[in-house]
Amino acid sequence: MNPKRILIIDDAATVRMYHRSYLEGAGYAVDEAFNGVEALEKVFTKGPFDLYLVDINMPKLDGYGFLRELRQQDIRQAPALMISTEAQSHDKTRAFEAGANFYLVKPIKPDDLLAYCRLLLGLGDAA
Repeated sequence: MNPKRILIIDDAATVRMYHRSYLEGAGYAVDEAFNGVEALEKVFTKGPFDLYLVDINMPKLDGYGFLRELRQQDIRQAPALMISTEAQSHDKTRAFEAGANFYLVKPIKPDDLLAYCRLLLGLGDAA
């Protein structure tokens, strides 16, 4: 069976590396994008992913814009986990309105990251 494909979208290289190391260690196939524009290009060239980890604040196209654009496409849709330093309730509301399935505030413990990824991928619960 092919591993689940996850796209990490974050302008911070250290965050992408951090998430990637734990996700690949858990057996996922991981790709990265620096911003929403690059992420959309990867979706259109490599096909839809199984899960998207999306930051909010990025250059060119932020996380909200990426999710709105992604959700309008006539492609197989996958869950999106928005991960941001923004912790206000209106940030979460905007994320859900844009198409996020869940919202976590940075920093995230590795066990929590893996648990929520498993949950959103339908591979178990988050406990």
